[in-house]
Amino acid sequence: MGNKLFQKAREFVEEALHSGHDGDQHKTEEIAKNALSSAFANTNEAEKEQLRELQQELENHSK
Repeated sequence: MGNKLFQKAREFVEEALHSGHDGDQHKTEEIAKNALSSAFANTNEAEKEQLRELQQELENHSK
């Protein structure tokens, strides 16, 4: 069984990346950012690297 916080963070980022540019987008991005923050504290180095990549994708998407 994998790290649930890591898995949820990945799911929320994917949802944010595929959400339309509407009123809910900002809320979805904030949820994804919070999930990433929570996951960082409870992951190994390999997962942290993947989380950094997801965070970068999210930041690029929200520009």
